[in-house]
Amino acid sequence: MINALFDRIADVAAGWVVVITAIQLVMVLSAIVEMRRLRQRDRHQVWRRVLRSPLAPRITVLVPAYNEELSVGETVTGLLALSYPNLEVVVINDGSPDDTAAVLIDRFDLRPVHPIYQKVIETAAVRGIYRSSREPRLVLVDKFNGGKADSLNAGINVATGEMVCAIDADTLVAPDALQQLVAPFLMREDTVAVGGTVRLTNDSPVRAARITELVVPKKPLPALQAVEYVRAFIIGRLGWNPLGGNLIISGAFGLFSRKAVLAVGGYEHSSIGEDMELIVRLRRKGYETGNKAWVDFLPEPVAWTEAPESARVLARQRNRWERGLMDVLHRHRRMILNPRYGSAGMLAMPFFFVVEFLSPIVEALSLALLLVGLIVGLVDPGSLWVLGAAYGFGTAVTVLTLWFDDVVFHSYPRFSYRVKLAAYAVVEQVIYRQLTIAWRLWGIRLFLQGRTEWGQQVRKGFNTS
Repeated sequence: MINALFDRIADVAAGWVVVITAIQLVMVLSAIVEMRRLRQRDRHQVWRRVLRSPLAPRITVLVPAYNEELSVGETVTGLLALSYPNLEVVVINDGSPDDTAAVLIDRFDLRPVHPIYQKVIETAAVRGIYRSSREPRLVLVDKFNGGKADSLNAGINVATGEMVCAIDADTLVAPDALQQLVAPFLMREDTVAVGGTVRLTNDSPVRAARITELVVPKKPLPALQAVEYVRAFIIGRLGWNPLGGNLIISGAFGLFSRKAVLAVGGYEHSSIGEDMELIVRLRRKGYETGNKAWVDFLPEPVAWTEAPESARVLARQRNRWERGLMDVLHRHRRMILNPRYGSAGMLAMPFFFVVEFLSPIVEALSLALLLVGLIVGLVDPGSLWVLGAAYGFGTAVTVLTLWFDDVVFHSYPRFSYRVKLAAYAVVEQVIYRQLTIAWRLWGIRLFLQGRTEWGQQVRKGFNTS
């Protein structure tokens, strides 16, 4: 009886591995096809010349900031130096108890103003609005604390741009990133949002708010995240473009149609996964109104952000991401396998339910039962080849992605960096993956308990020394 049960568990685990491996393979092939299409298309575009014109669409960059005194000055300096001709930067100080507002007021000579704007979206009360006397493109909104979504909504109310670019306050943006992000809006009228790649700044030298050389972080945890980020963006985001099902734009770096965002009521304050929830809501409304809402991803517009360096902070981040995912799946559960919602309902939502939500549960149970089976002698050690094959395939996909990234973008200039990342790709599957499973399970438990807090995110600031 017990032997039969363990045999059945082994069969289910093997079947699960086959399914997940097949999905990964499809995503890899889809990403390769899309990258080739983008590279060919860019050879024949004239949009770079168009976007140097003062008639380029106006973009308002929104920077929600809470306790960001260590990095917000460099972030804003970098944004004001972007090579985009029609730019506005709105920093929203979300009731920070530290010197976030003071740093900006002192560094950019901000003065209080009394602008007239329409409060389309309800937010926490605004205490004051400031504009730089030296750089009129810079605006500071000082408000009572209301959370990230509330801050972004306050920024959207004040913004004067046709498009809004949401970034984190610890993020640096490549000089031509906005020019590239806005291109899909010019090519497709139904585009409502475009995302770009996010990479990590940990230990990379920063001069004049620019990364002078992208290095592999010195500490293991951020280095493992560097590997994870490359795979997630190059495969996980890019691969969805041909499948028509992009549902995520990183909260650290994304460009939106302000009109489209206002039409759906802005960011959902009660959602802990506000960035993904907004994208899903935009796409859902598009299908329900008959106006297709296209969400694109471009791998070349790059932003850099700081990754957590301690296990405690990283665990809080990942369990929050898992709670955010569950919140979105629950809010928009009617989309799952509903043909009314096209590829978003038939492909993307089921993918996130099966691969992103169920995977840590199934994998944790399988590993626990296999361990028990080995201890009591009910599982043949020779049958563990399936587990080894799964981790081996995952490692191969990651190494392939790193090679792909090197050939196309040459992100990490030194050969030693690329070797180090490849070594970390092995460690990621054997050790780091198990940690992320534990953190995601923690997030599931907290979600079921109704916990919505973010937890404190500790920053060390950019390496400007």
